[in-house]
Amino acid sequence: MDLKMKPKKVYEIRSEEAVNEYVEDYKIFLGKCKTSRETVLYLADLLEKEGFENFEKIGKTPLDLPKRFYAVYREKMLVAFHLLPDLSCGLNLVSAHVDSPKLDFKPLPVIEKEGFAIAKTHYYGGVKKYQWFGIPLAIRGVIVKTDGTKLNVDLDGEGYTFVIADLPPHLDRRKGEVGEVFKGEDLNVILASVEEKDVKEDALKLKVLKVLNAKYGINEEDLVSAELEVVPAIQPQYVGLDSSMVGGYGQDDRVCAYAAVKALVDAKNPKRSMGIILVDKEEIGSEGNTSARHHFWLKILRNILRSLGGELEIDDVLMQCSMISGDVCAGVNPSYPDVHDLSNAPRLNHGITLMKYTGKGGKYSTNEANAEFVAKLRRLFNEKGIIWQIGELGKVDQGGGGTISKYFAELGMEVIDAGPPLIGMHSPFEIASKYDMYETYMAFSVFLESFE
Repeated sequence: MDLKMKPKKVYEIRSEEAVNEYVEDYKIFLGKCKTSRETVLYLADLLEKEGFENFEKIGKTPLDLPKRFYAVYREKMLVAFHLLPDLSCGLNLVSAHVDSPKLDFKPLPVIEKEGFAIAKTHYYGGVKKYQWFGIPLAIRGVIVKTDGTKLNVDLDGEGYTFVIADLPPHLDRRKGEVGEVFKGEDLNVILASVEEKDVKEDALKLKVLKVLNAKYGINEEDLVSAELEVVPAIQPQYVGLDSSMVGGYGQDDRVCAYAAVKALVDAKNPKRSMGIILVDKEEIGSEGNTSARHHFWLKILRNILRSLGGELEIDDVLMQCSMISGDVCAGVNPSYPDVHDLSNAPRLNHGITLMKYTGKGGKYSTNEANAEFVAKLRRLFNEKGIIWQIGELGKVDQGGGGTISKYFAELGMEVIDAGPPLIGMHSPFEIASKYDMYETYMAFSVFLESFE
């Protein structure tokens, strides 16, 4: 028996060819999906191409199990299940969130100021504001007109690039904490600088509105019922001389969302029913009707049980469910190792990270996985050759943060947080090990197919 726990590295055991094949497909996904809606619709399409049926088409008829299907809610939540005839033993589930820190247009965003048309924004989630100055930006989202027409907006490339301009060092004499120097009200996106001809008032604003009208057929009031998001206009790419890492926007938490769907698709002979649950709004505390607090997926399970007949109650099923709450964690950054307890810190290339608890300030607002559940998961991963490590979100009283796991644990499930470590988390260009993201997919696959 080995008395000491010995760290392992994924690249020592995994096929480079298999890792690269997975990562290439992931990079395509990450480059196309920069909003919650884009992510959900892309993954729903992937599921349908893999033979999963749309629940809206089958939900009103009696179900013959086994059955593979998916359902979308408000284009911001996605659930998918592979159900076996016996649901009394519960399901193996992987959850993740599809939102990422960003800047949202205000309801009436366009104003003129000092020879520019700018868009006013309100930041969403835990952003470090200074990181959004001086980088190429894109505008993505939807506009919904009063007649219900939904217009997809994708001003990303093809001549459309935007920026939030910062001061040059020659003029910048601002002093104070970085949060005081870079203010939320200064996150103004430059839209235009040439006025509309022969217009005496609001010539720049009218220039912007005219361009939007020509492209989308809208007026200023239509922007009130829009969800326009400012995101980095940066495509995912390999990082490092050895191309061992992938940099890109929104890897928290789309790296887990993608891995969950791929794992569900590829799991062929599950021992229990299994599924994935993808939700929105995690970055702002899981508020709202597309977040983990909204039980859209529970409604579907209730409909399934009703269709199957019998006396099985939803609570009986939930209390037998086991879940990995897929979410990333903060890996050790070589420039800032002192923010971690290095004996309990996750590191790139060492596989999926198991986080027994998250929370902050005395484990406040967390789910803590039970020891029995951790032991069973550990045994399964060891038997199946999954490379895993343990982690916390920084030193006690310095780090901390929440996930969606507690909202599922409250229903009686066994839940643990797990995912790949990132460096530069919540920045416009987060960095992950390509080996860790592949190992996360492998871990999700083994869990969905084999956990009992």
